[in-house]
Amino acid sequence: MDVSFEQLKSMVVFAQVIEQGTLSGAAKRLGLSRAVVSYHIKKLEAHLEIKLLNRSTRTISLTEAGSDYYQHCRVIAEQASAANQQIENLKNEPVGLLKITCPVNVGLQTIVPLNEFRTLYPKIELDIMLTDEVVNIMKEGIDLAIRGAPLADSGLQAIKLSTLHTCLCASPSYFEKFGFPKHPTDLNKHQWVVYKLTSGTLELTKGTRSFSIEMKGTITTNNAAARTAFVEGGHGLARIPVYDAMPKIQQGTLISVLNDYTLKDINVYGVFPPGGADSKKLRLLIDYLKAYFVKPSLII
Repeated sequence: MDVSFEQLKSMVVFAQVIEQGTLSGAAKRLGLSRAVVSYHIKKLEAHLEIKLLNRSTRTISLTEAGSDYYQHCRVIAEQASAANQQIENLKNEPVGLLKITCPVNVGLQTIVPLNEFRTLYPKIELDIMLTDEVVNIMKEGIDLAIRGAPLADSGLQAIKLSTLHTCLCASPSYFEKFGFPKHPTDLNKHQWVVYKLTSGTLELTKGTRSFSIEMKGTITTNNAAARTAFVEGGHGLARIPVYDAMPKIQQGTLISVLNDYTLKDINVYGVFPPGGADSKKLRLLIDYLKAYFVKPSLII
């Protein structure tokens, strides 16, 4: 026997009548009139063609059939209530898993140190994939990808998280051997540690003048942390994000040059599947990351 939407409502009303003990109690609980509650019980009995309640002026009692039927109605009402409660929990205290992918070096600076985020939202689980390769978000079931390039026409959605400044660096030992470049054209004589996931052309500007330098060297890598390590090791120059270079400049393992010229910034995007912004836990993470990215150590 098929169950109609109207019958489901009557079943919930019936369960409330039994739990409240009276039609008036059920009416108050459900926000209905006593007459509407009585209507649902009569309609349910007519549809089932069996008596569910023994009713007198002041009391009601279950028939044998009504007692069996009530157990099923109670389960339906409890499941509906549990479903509503779960949605309320999601609205008030976000829960569930967030799968994140991020370039290794950016991830170590921004994604891994999510202690405060985890303290604020302890029921949000994090599954973090650190890789400098571009991951197929839809195929891997990723909720958020942190990327340092404009979004290609992929059907995905994106939001800009920050703009990161960059600087031109090498180690003291490298400059001792090859000298300091004093003008952008001097860079053509230098060795580079090439990060192959970005353009091989370096753009420098000063006022109305601009210079384009081809970065060539004997070391190429797809990992930003490895690039910085090779630069620290004295193997060449590289364009490095300030958040990564600044601590090493302060320690004396790197020196920045041509600081009076402007290098192209890195725009950082959060990329997610269509409809992902409807997820409260994802919105909370995006807002947290946008606030984190404005920390001085990441942008100065």
